Amino acid sequence: MGEFSQYYVDFLWTLIQNIWGFIKTIALAIYKFFILDIGTYFRQLGGSIKDFDVLGWICLILIVAVNSTLVFFLCYRLAQLIRRYIVFRSKEVDKDKLQEEVARLREQCDQLVREKGQIFALKMGVNGQYEMPAGEQRALPEAGEEQPEEATPGASRFTKLINLDEKYSRNPHVIYMADSDMLTLDGVVKRFVNFAASQLKLYYTEETIRLWFAGLGTSKIMILEGISGTGKTSLPYAMGKFFNNDTSIISVQPSWRDRAELVGYFNEFTKKFNETDFLASLYECTLREDPNFIVLDEMNLARIEYYFADFLSIMEMPDVSEWKIDLIPAPLPSDPKNIVYGKLLVPQNVWFVGTANNDDSTFTITDKVYDRAVAIALNEKASFFDAPLTEPFNCSYSYLESLFDRARSDYAISEENENKVKLLDGFIRDKFKISFGNRIMKQLRLFVPVYMAAGGTELSGIDFIICTKILRKFNALNLPFLMKELSELVTFFDKTFGKGNMTKCIAYVKELEKMN
Repeated sequence: MGEFSQYYVDFLWTLIQNIWGFIKTIALAIYKFFILDIGTYFRQLGGSIKDFDVLGWICLILIVAVNSTLVFFLCYRLAQLIRRYIVFRSKEVDKDKLQEEVARLREQCDQLVREKGQIFALKMGVNGQYEMPAGEQRALPEAGEEQPEEATPGASRFTKLINLDEKYSRNPHVIYMADSDMLTLDGVVKRFVNFAASQLKLYYTEETIRLWFAGLGTSKIMILEGISGTGKTSLPYAMGKFFNNDTSIISVQPSWRDRAELVGYFNEFTKKFNETDFLASLYECTLREDPNFIVLDEMNLARIEYYFADFLSIMEMPDVSEWKIDLIPAPLPSDPKNIVYGKLLVPQNVWFVGTANNDDSTFTITDKVYDRAVAIALNEKASFFDAPLTEPFNCSYSYLESLFDRARSDYAISEENENKVKLLDGFIRDKFKISFGNRIMKQLRLFVPVYMAAGGTELSGIDFIICTKILRKFNALNLPFLMKELSELVTFFDKTFGKGNMTKCIAYVKELEKMN
């Protein structure tokens, strides 16, 4: 044991000496480099400087300037790197703290939900009746305590919807159009622009409204996106005033995670259906004959494909009679008249308009949503102009739909341009591995005729659809390695469709080149 102790003491002493020698060597090296060596450099310079001629002095000054600049640059870059590292670390620390806080809050939320479920289970019986312990009288409710509502014989579970049924049974909604309301799509566009300017002091270009009506003829989902303050919410609001039917504006909340936030849910405790404003607005559309607009304001504050999933799915069905939303599993005779077997048929006279800001506080709108919608970018306000006083448009949905049908008959895409689109499809598929797909080709055939009937040109309509439906997908590509292909795409647009025709597409591609 004594020999081992002596060995271990010697080992520690040797280790400490080695560590001290290592530190001493580094310190001496730093002292030699920054103190002794620098002094040596100056002594060497002092010994040689007396023999310098004019050219030598010039070279000395240049060398000193170059070396000083190099040293300054290296120190500056080192300071920048240190600063960036410090900022990065501070952000990461803040991010970790936020993630810990979010995790803690989620855990507390889950705990509260579990406690709520346990309380609810204690209050509810097998058939939804309140169970009292044997021999115990029912206590009076405490102040602020929620108690189950007693079911009234014959009362409906849908209070708001039944009120709407009663309202429209007393005053049925019927539209009688005058001769002055028998307008073409081009006339409707001009009338709205003048109406919004003269009645609402809202100013829009004919091109924006032309895109809007072409979008209405293409999809039941519209997306208005752009910077704040450009009139994204004002446009559908003005459209409601134009059609004498106020637009419903629903504010999307960041906490929305499923369809219950949108259409409501059946409360097993109260035996009532929790009706949302969105559900009431949607149901009211089934009782009206005119066009209706429901705005999902700031729709990408929550994930659209979560709370709007049912609508995205059913509106892909070719048979509109299958556009049904399940509300309740067991129907009752007291339910609203347009809820059949617990399902509500989404009417054809309604459009869902989502407004979206693209910033750090919102979620990215996925291709699943973009592919099913028509997206219009509103990044600029129209200039003021003096418009004549214009009255609203008294129009039924059936008349507006007839204008769309007539446009598709009179302004079908020419065979020549459809062949050019197919060539473009092949080019993009070969160079970028992106295909148009049947859905986009169908939307192209729906959009362009309505756009032309509203006063636009065929190539401008094709330009808009290609830009918003296809080129938007390029953002997911590794573009820095596709600069050559992007340049070839611009050349293809000019060569195939004619120089100056595909302005939106070319501008978008050049913006992608600039960003990468």
